[in-house]
Amino acid sequence: MDANFTLLIQLLVNGVIVGTLYALVAMCFVLIYKASQIVNFAQGEFLLVGAWVCWWLLVELELPFLVGFLMTLGFMVVFGILLQVVVLRPLIGEPVISVIMVTIGLSIFFQAMMKWLFGVFVQPFPQPFETQTVNLLGLDVETIYLFSTLVSVVIMAGFAWFFRQSRIGLAMRATAFDQQAAQSLGISVKQVFAVSWAISAVVSAMAGVVVGVVNGVSSALSFVGIKVFPAVILGGLDSIVGGVVGGILVGVLEGLAEWVDGQFLHFGGLSGVAPFYVLVIILMIRPYGLFGTEQIERV
Repeated sequence: MDANFTLLIQLLVNGVIVGTLYALVAMCFVLIYKASQIVNFAQGEFLLVGAWVCWWLLVELELPFLVGFLMTLGFMVVFGILLQVVVLRPLIGEPVISVIMVTIGLSIFFQAMMKWLFGVFVQPFPQPFETQTVNLLGLDVETIYLFSTLVSVVIMAGFAWFFRQSRIGLAMRATAFDQQAAQSLGISVKQVFAVSWAISAVVSAMAGVVVGVVNGVSSALSFVGIKVFPAVILGGLDSIVGGVVGGILVGVLEGLAEWVDGQFLHFGGLSGVAPFYVLVIILMIRPYGLFGTEQIERV
């Protein structure tokens, strides 16, 4: 097989696998937006906080990986609920732009706090698997990425069940449709908000740990949240399915852009900016995304 074609297949496979992580984070964006009509610009910092907490448990306390990982998820549940109750709940009823500005402030705050607590240098993550890569049909794939892909698929299936069958999931859908009507039916909107932020924090932390295992932990990890934003817009801000599709498409696009850049253009770093070009094009052609709900306002 031609070496260039093999490289293309390798990058596309890696793109699909990384795209599943993007899809998880995109679902967290959508979850919060559907529940509260807020775009959480601190989503990337959820990854960063989760990765640093897990790193500290594994390195400083020398806990087994599984124990440290589960404790991290428990911490992120409390973290998400406290953040919503203490910081965001008092803003219920305020203009949406005010709440969005608060999430931007939280992003800056957590970035600074993590640098103060853990420093600015990349810290290697303890490896959870003895075998770092697996040969899959002649392609070398990170073991942690394969594991994360399996977990991501399970979580996506869990999200589908959660929104269609569980009581709190149905309450979230009702709240997203009309908060006042949901309250009149006895649904606690405050509880829905708290659960949505807790789930978002937990799932984001899982993605943060996976990326940290591969690339190490540093403040740069929070940039994943910014890279996922084009995926959210591509799929549609109010569509869970759109978030999944958008995340995978952005992952594949990054792999394809890296191959085209390396083989033909030689710009350097094209894979990092290609999703944002797509973001601009999508906003021009279909502002509500591939699966988003088009809102018609009459004036």
